[in-house]
Amino acid sequence: MRVSLITVCYQAAPFIRSCIDSVLSQDHSDIEYIVIDGGSTDGTVEAVRSYGDRVAHLVSEPDEGLYDAMNKGLQLATGELVGILNADDFYPHPEVISRVVAAMAAAGSDTLFGDLVYVREQNPEEVVRFF
Repeated sequence: MRVSLITVCYQAAPFIRSCIDSVLSQDHSDIEYIVIDGGSTDGTVEAVRSYGDRVAHLVSEPDEGLYDAMNKGLQLATGELVGILNADDFYPHPEVISRVVAAMAAAGSDTLFGDLVYVREQNPEEVVRFF
């Protein structure tokens, strides 16, 4: 199952690399990664470009806010499953996407949601908050 992951960002240079690295480290074999940037001037675009074709689509242009940017990503997405990962977030484990795909297949569902676990980037094993 192809999974399209969308990251929307603006002025995200301090944390965009950890977000991208977490996506690229996923063990699921068919991920289309899309980054929609709102016209950053802080080095975000250069950081994303440094990953080359491992980022399937990079759009950097002014937008009308978060949801406009998400919609731009959705228009580009070709996956059967679409996920959104904010630029200041990351997947703490390389099996996140493969587990999501397996859970959806096992349940025969079209939608899946989960809890948020807040951790410190320096120590992802330490839970700071659970939501």
